[in-house]
Amino acid sequence: MTPKRKDYWRWLSPLQQDGTCKGAWARAGRGAVILFDVADNGVLHRLLNEWAEIIPAHFDVYPLIDTDQAKAFLDR
Repeated sequence: MTPKRKDYWRWLSPLQQDGTCKGAWARAGRGAVILFDVADNGVLHRLLNEWAEIIPAHFDVYPLIDTDQAKAFLDR
């Protein structure tokens, strides 16, 4: 499994460099937490599929919104 894990980090590296991946943290044991900034669900779908082709994974997806946008929503 170690070669697959190394492949995963190599796959992630260009996404970190271009800003698509805003943060990446390996979890204790197995797994990772990744913060992606994508234009739409189609891009997210592609990235999750690419990830799962390297290492089978379970994904918990938490869509986030900008803090200023959240505050503006409350002021409506």
